[in-house]
Amino acid sequence: MTLPVPTVFVVDDDASVRRALTRLFSSVGLRVETFAGAADFIARGAGNEHGCLLLDIKMPTTSGLELQQQLETAGVAMPVIFLSAHADVPVTVRAMKKGALEVFTKPFQADALLAAVHRAIAVDAVRRRERTEYEMLRQRYERLTPREQTVMTKVVTGLLNKQVAGLMGTSEKTVKVHRARVMAKMEASSLPELVRMADRLGLSPGSPNTPEGVPKVQ
Repeated sequence: MTLPVPTVFVVDDDASVRRALTRLFSSVGLRVETFAGAADFIARGAGNEHGCLLLDIKMPTTSGLELQQQLETAGVAMPVIFLSAHADVPVTVRAMKKGALEVFTKPFQADALLAAVHRAIAVDAVRRRERTEYEMLRQRYERLTPREQTVMTKVVTGLLNKQVAGLMGTSEKTVKVHRARVMAKMEASSLPELVRMADRLGLSPGSPNTPEGVPKVQ
């Protein structure tokens, strides 16, 4: 999977800060876009792009924390770093609890901020790869027939073909056929690999993330 060039999105109502950050990130070859407020960033529609967000905590109309909440509600998972001239302890704790990677107080140290931005971009890259892998597995799973899905949910628990056949009220030969089709459609080379796939999809027993439509194990 080849990721697009990452972008550092800066949202800060202070024009001098925007200029300084643009120079800083551009000097190390990072792409940067700046916005004077939350409304401008939202209008840009950059939520699904690869990169990270630098948000000023206190801004007119919509604060950085409020924008962070709006993005979370919209399902945008871009890593967030906060900048603030007033990052007191309660605000910092609140930001970190909401998932911010770092909180920097202005004036900030350039090297420390650059290091944090590179970490944030790396985190975003990992998340994107994981989402892509999950979607690929989900698409394979959805190609299974309901019967094959049932077989898969049972065999990944460690049940033998004979046991699965007994639970499903069918023959062991039929279960073997379904199991072979499951392995082929899921592109799993072994049972342990299929188990890992099931775990990634949330099909393991007791998982709270079981996809809709998965037949329950009787």
